[in-house]
Amino acid sequence: MMKVYLDIVILINFLFDLILLLSVNYILRRRATLKRIIAGALVGSLTLFGLFIKLGMLSLFGYKLIVAVMMLLVSFGYKDFNYLKKNILYFYLVSMVMGGGIYFLNSQFSYTNRGLIFNNSGLKINYGLLLGIAIIIFIRYMLSFKDLKSNYSNYYECKIYFDKNNYIDVNAFLDTGNKLCDPYSNKSIILIDKRKLEDIDVTNPIYVPYNSLNNHGLLTCFKAKKLEIDGQFFDKFLVGVSEKNFFMDGIDCIINCNVLEGLR
Repeated sequence: MMKVYLDIVILINFLFDLILLLSVNYILRRRATLKRIIAGALVGSLTLFGLFIKLGMLSLFGYKLIVAVMMLLVSFGYKDFNYLKKNILYFYLVSMVMGGGIYFLNSQFSYTNRGLIFNNSGLKINYGLLLGIAIIIFIRYMLSFKDLKSNYSNYYECKIYFDKNNYIDVNAFLDTGNKLCDPYSNKSIILIDKRKLEDIDVTNPIYVPYNSLNNHGLLTCFKAKKLEIDGQFFDKFLVGVSEKNFFMDGIDCIINCNVLEGLR
């Protein structure tokens, strides 16, 4: 009778889930903390309980999909459906690359053949080696996504300070075509999703006239002390409130290119 050491299986499963979530975090430049990713990997251990439940193929697939979604929600949160959809897509892409690579290596070491006849050689790759191989595949996979990462080079993790203890964290996109500014003070304007301002105290709005291709009107803006990006600080800007979603992957702030002169 084959013995199954449940603690080892749980540990290996947790480590693989951790690598998968770290991969998604790295590729898509999410701002998830290590604590949240570890919590997501622990949620992934729930799939092991499926071993004790008699489920059909479709039911098992649905169960695993639900657990994967829970892992991603715990790790990265929910911004909108497109944000979640991309997280799921890359989670499974990384899973297939790592799983396929490990399966290929395991089958190569475990079987010998004479012509079209394959025999199990009895040689198996142990768990430690599998984990080592998974890490190597992870590193190579990250390097292969260098071009994808460059597409996200205009994504920044920022802090907008309205005063010393009143600030918000945002995922920002540098729009090189955005040169919106206040015609009176000549300050550049960065745009932020109005939902990000719900939990902070901002007062004394400034109404700035604007003109675009299809419409014109008054943009509600607020003064801010500074903008922090990668340890650098910028000032002389206003924060404009966007009433509409940006419809970009995980983005809740659009940075005016004039604000970041000298950063790049």
